[in-house]
Parts: sequence; structure tokens; C-alpha cells
Amino acid sequence: MTNDDKPKVLRDTDDQARHQARDLIMTARFAAMAVIDPETGYPNSSRVLTATDGSSLPVILASRLAAHTKGLLASPRCSLLFGEPGKGDPLAWPRISLQCDALPVHTDDPERPHLRARFLRRHPKAALYVDFPDFIFFRLIPVAASLNGGFGRAYALTAADFALPDGLSPISWDEEERLASEAESKAVIPAGSRLAAVEPGCVVVQNKASLIRVNPLNN
Repeated sequence: MTNDDKPKVLRDTDDQARHQARDLIMTARFAAMAVIDPETGYPNSSRVLTATDGSSLPVILASRLAAHTKGLLASPRCSLLFGEPGKGDPLAWPRISLQCDALPVHTDDPERPHLRARFLRRHPKAALYVDFPDFIFFRLIPVAASLNGGFGRAYALTAADFALPDGLSPISWDEEERLASEAESKAVIPAGSRLAAVEPGCVVVQNKASLIRVNPLNN
């Protein structure tokens, strides 16, 4: 068997794979994060709450007292694993591993109020500590990713694959508030659920079990 005859391990990245990658990030409540421990040089993993910015890229809020925050401030390179397994084999469920640069959002950053509001829409209980002086937001900018979309569906993604699809643009705070009101008025949010995020082209709602993407919105 020649190299040309061997089955491909990775599929060519297409719009369906990009869509699934974006969905895994948008509908996540948390992720596993790995950083480099500045004292030992070894990887250090933790669980972090996640939200997204107006371009559907991940954002976290972390205490400066946490080991992973110290790692990020020493070196911005990190990895995040998104995707919650259900019943049965946990390796049969879709997941994505991101390699990212973590960019701190300082208190005087004009984008911080928008990120704060988006994070609290996703995690209302974070209002208890979001303004503590030791807490800091990080934008997580993907540089590469490995997507496992299910059995036989593995993809390697680049930074360019996380750009918004044609026809969609980042959401400003004013636009987000308008679309949130529109989602409420058009009864887009299912009964028993609440709005968790407004994303370019759609909304994400929280039900009892999980976050789900619902009817597209035009922005």
C-alpha cells in the first residue's frame, strides 16, 4: 500500500466543520484549560467558566490567585478543551481542542464593560465576584485547533477558520441589546429557558440541562 492508498486521518476542513467548531465554543458553559506552570515548566490544567466576545471567540474570567492565571500572565500560550460528553462512550461525542493566546483585558479597556455584560448574561452568579480587584478577563485568540466531530470526522483548523462566516459581523453592545429584545419579542426563546448569549447570526439559550443554539437572527 502506497502513501496515496492509505486512508486520510484528517478530513479537509469545510464550512460544516467550521460551523461545528463555532457551535462547540458558543454553547459551552465551561472548558478544561491547560497552561504552562511558570515555576515547574510542566502543564497545569484547570476548569474555567467560558463565555464569548462579540465575534464568538472564547472569553474567561479568572482570579489572579489561581494557578492557571499566574501561568497565563507569565506566558499567554494555553489550550482549551470544549465539548461535554453524554451517555455512553465519552470519546464518541464531539469536542474541540484549541491552542490559544490569552490576552488580558485590563480594567480601563473600553471593551471590558461589554465583555462583563456578556459574561454575566451567560453566568449570572458571577455577579458575586466579577468586580473583585483580583479578577481579570482574558480574550482567548485561537491560533490552531483539533476538531473531533464524531467517529471518523477529525479536522485540523487554523486561525483563519475562526473568522465569522460571510455575511456576519461582530456584535456591538447596542446591537446585542437590540437583538436580545428582538429575540424576546419574537418568542425565539423556548418556554422554560433564558437567553444566555447573543451571537452573530443566532442566540444561545440556557435550559435545565444545557446551552443550545436556536433560530438564526439577522444582524
